[in-house]
Amino acid sequence: MATPTIVTMPGDGIGNRVLPEALRVLDKVGFKANYVHADIGWEFWCKEGNPLPDRTIELLDKHKIGLFGAITSKPKAEAAKELIPELQDKGLSYYSPIVGMRQRFQLDLCIRPCISFPGNPLNFVRRGVDGKLEEPYVNVVIFRQNTEGLYSGVEWTDPPKEVRDALGTHPKFKAFADVPGPELAVSTRIFTQAACDRIVGEAFKYAKKFGYKSVTICEKPNVIRETSGMLLQTGRKFQKEYPDIELWNTNIDAQMMWLTKNPDDYGIIVAGNMFGDIVSDGFAGLVGGLGFARSANVGKKVAVFEPTHGSAPKYENLEPQIVNPIAMILSACMMLDHLDETEKSAQIRKAIGEVIAGGKIRTYDMLKLPGGPDVVAKGAATTEQVTNAILERL
Repeated sequence: MATPTIVTMPGDGIGNRVLPEALRVLDKVGFKANYVHADIGWEFWCKEGNPLPDRTIELLDKHKIGLFGAITSKPKAEAAKELIPELQDKGLSYYSPIVGMRQRFQLDLCIRPCISFPGNPLNFVRRGVDGKLEEPYVNVVIFRQNTEGLYSGVEWTDPPKEVRDALGTHPKFKAFADVPGPELAVSTRIFTQAACDRIVGEAFKYAKKFGYKSVTICEKPNVIRETSGMLLQTGRKFQKEYPDIELWNTNIDAQMMWLTKNPDDYGIIVAGNMFGDIVSDGFAGLVGGLGFARSANVGKKVAVFEPTHGSAPKYENLEPQIVNPIAMILSACMMLDHLDETEKSAQIRKAIGEVIAGGKIRTYDMLKLPGGPDVVAKGAATTEQVTNAILERL
């Protein structure tokens, strides 16, 4: 196989600190690739008015694989104030570059494994019927639709007349008919049958390939009848092709309660963009939090792999660096799996598991310490020490 070229996009804040750690691990495990840096993030919004420059799009279009760190996003008005003077009052509007990337390349599948490592002090623990503490093994993979739903970007404040007229044809809009335009904001939730077919079909394929016994549609079809209803009906259609895999249906609000009651019952969960975002963070909290949460954004031609944590800019310039690099390293493992380098990814995950189980290397979040420059003195491992321990295991 030809040597792949990976487009590396550190982005903002701690993205600049954790992505290089993942590259150290990839090198140690013997993964051969060419790496090309690409610009993305807040710096390029402020000085160019575009957080996702065309030159970065061209690199992804050419090389097809991206490894991404983290991004900073701010509300519309606050973002506009940070543009350089030459770009002020030019009608520019900030839009999240990761959302833009997903839509530009139709990265419609967001896959987020939430799998616990034995020995992680942040793992979810519950009390059994006999009073003894139990640490259930959580092994859940969320399939989140990535390009539609509430994140599609079709929204207005003070909708134009043609939009208001169209909304006015629905009888339930009568309650808002007299609201002045500047006081009315509308965000649409759009589902298409093609996107539902794609994500549900891929979820069932994944469940069969990796031995999961159930696929759960996590939506709200009793209230959001049209969009959630479409996804649920699609689940019922595909389940007929996979009779050995059960189809479950949960409402997002109830699911957030049940995930702390019996998280080990669930396997694959499918949801739209917003509810998938919520439930994946919920399950991530059960397996150690965002320091362990990785994801893949997969389209038919391009794939981008990223940790789900934010940019945490207040930590970027701390020396020594204290942030947990494991989510970024696990995201690189997902990239290896995508490239059929499954042996290498398995080696890395095994090494991470051994470091965690060993109990000697703990980042500040694993020690449940507030982040800050004093955590190393309190026994927390640095970012580099965590990576070094993984490299030693490899």
